[in-house]
Amino acid sequence: MSGYYGEGEEAAAATPTVFSLKSEVASLRNRVKDLEAENARLSAQISNCRCKCDKIEEKLDASSVENANGECNHNPTSNKVNQSRTNSDYDGKSMNHHSRRYVALKVMYFGQRFYGFSSEAQMDPTVESEIFKALQKTMLLIGDKKEIQYSRCGRTDKGVSAVGQVIALFLRSKLKQSGTNNNTIGRIVEEQQDGEIDYVRVLNRVLPKDIRIMGWSPVPTDFSARFSCLSREYKYFFWSDNLNILDMETAGKKFVGEHDFRNFCKMDAVNVHNYIRHIISFEISPFNMSSDGHQLCVIKFKGTAFLWHQVRCMVAVLFMIGQGFESPDVIDALLDIDRTPRKPQYLMAPEIPLVLRSCEFGNLKFTCSTDAGQALRVHLENECRAYHLQAAIFYEALLSCLPLSNVTDSDLSGKGILHNGIVKKKVPHVPLMSRPTEPSYEERRTKLESMKGFAAESTSV
Repeated sequence: MSGYYGEGEEAAAATPTVFSLKSEVASLRNRVKDLEAENARLSAQISNCRCKCDKIEEKLDASSVENANGECNHNPTSNKVNQSRTNSDYDGKSMNHHSRRYVALKVMYFGQRFYGFSSEAQMDPTVESEIFKALQKTMLLIGDKKEIQYSRCGRTDKGVSAVGQVIALFLRSKLKQSGTNNNTIGRIVEEQQDGEIDYVRVLNRVLPKDIRIMGWSPVPTDFSARFSCLSREYKYFFWSDNLNILDMETAGKKFVGEHDFRNFCKMDAVNVHNYIRHIISFEISPFNMSSDGHQLCVIKFKGTAFLWHQVRCMVAVLFMIGQGFESPDVIDALLDIDRTPRKPQYLMAPEIPLVLRSCEFGNLKFTCSTDAGQALRVHLENECRAYHLQAAIFYEALLSCLPLSNVTDSDLSGKGILHNGIVKKKVPHVPLMSRPTEPSYEERRTKLESMKGFAAESTSV
């Protein structure tokens, strides 16, 4: 019967279709497994990205719990990872999609272990290098050093401290930036500081204990920590001992006003051509601290700007006057450039007692959150106590010294005893105006020009 299949023939015809379906089902099952594996891989990537973002936000918002000392209770393993990061690991340009704002930071540091504030001296550690490490760890930097419009108020020297140093730069912000191009310095929408990143708390959690951010303030984009500063105040601490404070006050008041201070600085004839500076005020007063009958005093200089080592040179001459080696009139002679065109050779006062006390910027007001302020206060109190404990140990050693019989104070001064950090040796004092002198500014410039001419001739040959 043509046109009809028998039972055997129909089964034979259906067999290829079943095999085809089974093969397709197996293929689909394999495809499902592949898709499930791909889904698991993508889910893991998404989870990892979220984890990283959460960690970044945690750092930026300072949301982790602080202990009584203001230090963060992080996972120790996480700390090791953070500490192992180097400067080259951080690329501020990768943060360019975030908003940013121009801010000023008020900085305190104890300068004894630092090679000055500025990192341009190619010596480590510096205060500036430690601050930038902290900015990188907290991922607050956006862009490189040129793009953040960085400026600093002063470049304190090796060993010098500060409680009122000021820097300005662009930092990451929670506020929205006007305009769509985050690579340019746009106008930041002015809002209250509430809701902003707690810059003081975030940075102080990662800075070394001898550096602290004291406060922050939003500033306009044309602000410069250096050139917008109206005045700077330095303090120099010293033990009054047998110094004639009245003579020192008489001499110090001669500094007030506008003078050429080339005989009271370390001359930099290459970069500095104007040595006239304006001293606004001078004062010597007792400090609320004494030791074994010795009164601690402080000299305060306030001026619009200062030359390299100017304060330490002025203090050194004041000490000579206080000891009776020089008359207060020697200040007049050194300020008279026609009379004294070359600086007499003398040692500067030690750097450790010198502090940059404050920098004045008109209506600029530095603030910090209540939590950050409390943590800062606790930290500074603990540091004060730690240094008092160290002083107690040295004092205990002093009490344990064998008694010195038939030794007078004059004998001790001849043995190299320190007087305000300066070793006093039993040698005749040579009056300042009779000492060998350094080259004058004009002589230094002439030498520099001759060296340039010689180098040019050598190049042309």
